[in-house]
Amino acid sequence: MITLKWFSIAFVCILLLSFGYSYAKATQTKEAPAQNWSTARRDSAGIAPDPVKFKSTAIVQIYAAPTYGWRGLVAVHPWIIFKREGETQFTRYDVISWGSTNVVRRDYAIPDGYWFGSRPRKLVDHRGAQAQAMIPQIEAAIKNYPYPQTYHAWPGPNSNTFMAHIGREVPDLQLDLPSNAIGKDYRGITNPIGLPPSGRGVQVSVLGLLGVTLGVEEGVEVNVLGLNLGVDIKSPALRLPFIGRVGFNNPGAAEL
Repeated sequence: MITLKWFSIAFVCILLLSFGYSYAKATQTKEAPAQNWSTARRDSAGIAPDPVKFKSTAIVQIYAAPTYGWRGLVAVHPWIIFKREGETQFTRYDVISWGSTNVVRRDYAIPDGYWFGSRPRKLVDHRGAQAQAMIPQIEAAIKNYPYPQTYHAWPGPNSNTFMAHIGREVPDLQLDLPSNAIGKDYRGITNPIGLPPSGRGVQVSVLGLLGVTLGVEEGVEVNVLGLNLGVDIKSPALRLPFIGRVGFNNPGAAEL
């Protein structure tokens, strides 16, 4: 009982410190989401390669940006873009909660656009033959996403649940969704045990509300009410709620 008490106190302290850091960072960098969604910045962040210039190269990238409004202080929204060899434009997929009964949307926005005022960060970047081989697998994963008409911001399924599903289906992506990707650990009540979002390891999760993840990319992560706390072993770092990852960058990834 004493151990549980001190664990609970420590967890609450970490939550408060993490939220305070997230708020201070958003304020100092002036990257807090705009208050008016209709006028918020949506232009290119200049991150994605020019698809015309790289016409002969297949490319797969995954991005994430703070969600719109106050939720941007605690969570991110991810999306995936890809192009085959010979194509001169990207295809983008993400899950959007408004505007259609089908939440999986194709080309809802430009490939590397600001997400309602928030600058995206690149999580995955694969090119060449490896990317070309992944694209049919990615398309198959999108097609068999189990929640195409269901969206719940918390605990899921949501846009992070969608991206985690793709990561599980295509482990060669080596996807490492940040700890503040709320919804990535959502699993149906009849399927509490399986692969983590990286597709390599094991995860036990009850509706994304309580669980443990042991993954090659994720390291060790504990989920309590959708808030994640853990340690990245592959590239040493802390994985904190609200903040994401604090430590060394993974190759091809970015801190959030």
